[in-house]
Amino acid sequence: MVQRLALRWPVWLLPWRAACTPGTFVQQRTWAGATRTPSWGRLHGVAGVSPLVRRGSSSKSSQAPEVVLTCERYPVRRLPFSTVSEEDLATFERIIPRRVITDPEELEASNVDWLRTMRGCSKVLLKPRTSEEVSHILRYCHERNLAVNTQGGNTGLVGGSVPVFDEIILSTALMNQVVSFQDISGILVCQAGCILEQLSQYVEERDFIMPLDLGAKGSCHIGGNLATNAGGLRFLRYGSLHGTVLGLEVVLADGTVLNCLTSLRKDNTGYDLKQLFIGSEGTLGVITAVSILCPPKPRAVNVAFLESPFYVLVETSGSRVEHDAEKLSSFLEHALASGLVTDGTLATDQGKIKMLWALRERITEALTRDGYVYKYDISLPVDRLYDLVTDVRARLGSQAKHVVGYGHLGDGNLHLNVTAEAFSPSLLGDLEPYVYEWTAGQRGSVSAEHGVGFKKQSVLGYSKPPEALRLMQQLKTLLDPKGILNPYKTLPTRA
Repeated sequence: MVQRLALRWPVWLLPWRAACTPGTFVQQRTWAGATRTPSWGRLHGVAGVSPLVRRGSSSKSSQAPEVVLTCERYPVRRLPFSTVSEEDLATFERIIPRRVITDPEELEASNVDWLRTMRGCSKVLLKPRTSEEVSHILRYCHERNLAVNTQGGNTGLVGGSVPVFDEIILSTALMNQVVSFQDISGILVCQAGCILEQLSQYVEERDFIMPLDLGAKGSCHIGGNLATNAGGLRFLRYGSLHGTVLGLEVVLADGTVLNCLTSLRKDNTGYDLKQLFIGSEGTLGVITAVSILCPPKPRAVNVAFLESPFYVLVETSGSRVEHDAEKLSSFLEHALASGLVTDGTLATDQGKIKMLWALRERITEALTRDGYVYKYDISLPVDRLYDLVTDVRARLGSQAKHVVGYGHLGDGNLHLNVTAEAFSPSLLGDLEPYVYEWTAGQRGSVSAEHGVGFKKQSVLGYSKPPEALRLMQQLKTLLDPKGILNPYKTLPTRA
């Protein structure tokens, strides 16, 4: 059983990571003259995992039970939108020939979220290639009062990327072109459907890196990252997307193309409109292109995987290999000698670094193999980060299979996960609103980096005052007066 971490680490270094793959070893580099094999333990609540499956790909058996319709599992009422007709399909076919998908088998994956906890019943999937095509589609949907659900890689964890009822699914999968890259400044301009990992490979070949990195990078789209204001593994070092995104191209609900795709580092002319759309989860407009600042590629990267008694994954990056390695080794020697660390391994080779990070990236996949997962993504004061896990574990007792906590120590982000054999209204009742009330009592946030989506839109009041929620509703009404963009998501539903 994992014990509570005594917060003696210099937490400014890097995020806290819990690993859940016992029995996985790497060739280790030792310090303090020791040549020990790490005494890897078992993370409380998680058994061994199968080979890594990227988020967004199917990780379930073909015999997996059908996901219950969202409208049957949750008390949600369909709003008075129009339904898609044959005439609508013919119009879409004229706008984007041969890219209108109506086959039920092809639609199945887009109707179900990655966690397999939500399922919509959309009858049509549209695949535009350009912002002009998106504009034509939205203009028509606005005139017809047809609801639209924008979807990228469908890797979200709060139900924001799948329809709740029969909304049209607007996929950005074919909007995957790099427009330009400035190899002096590191400014990348690309379409919203570019996959994060492919963008990372593209800029790394030019000695830069993307300012964000996620476990779902092999499937997630950069547009979805922006729409959810994704945090990820580089947040502590490079900050949020609100700082690294220089410009956006967005199509509004009525088809208006808002081109704020600047590549300027400084632009102080009026309101910074792009900030409205970062984190708006497709409710204010459809992001079609982005201009983003990429940092130079570090020349030296060191990763340490430690047991202390939590599993802690630390990555440092800098410009001088010998200098950085010496500083990290000195710190680890001190930590080991003083008892802060009981065991660990250090890697500088890229293959071994990826192996260590895979331990962190497998956690979400491992949890889905344990049954139904209740997921909470919370910001808390660092000194209270793990207390919620302990309290929930005591509160639920044998009701839950496992209560697991992991996350980012450096920025106070806890991922609380509770697994059960199947969805249980009584277990949900014991978790909510308790988790949100506990978080609010610490002046925390009910969503740190995963977004709000469908699952958390009713609990924003725990983190935002009524005045802020009222202003958000007013902005939504201004930009999307008919409410056709990603309905039932992000903001509390008004009666």
